[in-house]
Amino acid sequence: METWGAKVHPSPSSITETGRRILQMDPSSPGSLGIAISEAVEVAAKNADTKYCLGSVLNHVLLHQTVIGEECIKQMEAIGETPDVIIGCTGGGSNFAGLSFPFIREKLNGKINPVIKAVEPAACPSLTKGVYAYDYGDTAGMTPLMKMHTLGHDFIPDPIHAGNVKFLLKTQICLKFHFLLLLILYCKTFSTL
Repeated sequence: METWGAKVHPSPSSITETGRRILQMDPSSPGSLGIAISEAVEVAAKNADTKYCLGSVLNHVLLHQTVIGEECIKQMEAIGETPDVIIGCTGGGSNFAGLSFPFIREKLNGKINPVIKAVEPAACPSLTKGVYAYDYGDTAGMTPLMKMHTLGHDFIPDPIHAGNVKFLLKTQICLKFHFLLLLILYCKTFSTL
């Protein structure tokens, strides 16, 4: 696969030490987001002209993802509707936060009153089966240690299958960030605007 002139490699790949080590241990490894992050950080660290900005695993991503919820609000407004229930999946947290934070702001401002539900995948149940501890945000342990709900930085869930199409769950670390603090900060900031 190529996109915008870039070559895309499946992870784990044979082009990094991390990928080669994982493939040596498990030649049929389904890969994971944690492995892909490790490989990307390794490539960036070895090339002076390459930079890598973590787009998963870190708290700032939660706010970047709010474009999801903002677009949903605009779409609902365009058809003259307001949601009764908002359901978002938790894993790394950015999808749930991205969807729910703008709706929570509207709820706190008294404009809507939806029920907001967080759900997690059975294949990666970090809230119900994980531990709250410091862990790495990638498989090889190259990211900083962060406090999170985790199943372990080396956890790889089983691949998910849908019909004849194989979908890989690309979430290796199922972690939850300090949602309450971030939620309060976000909602406080935007409810005063």
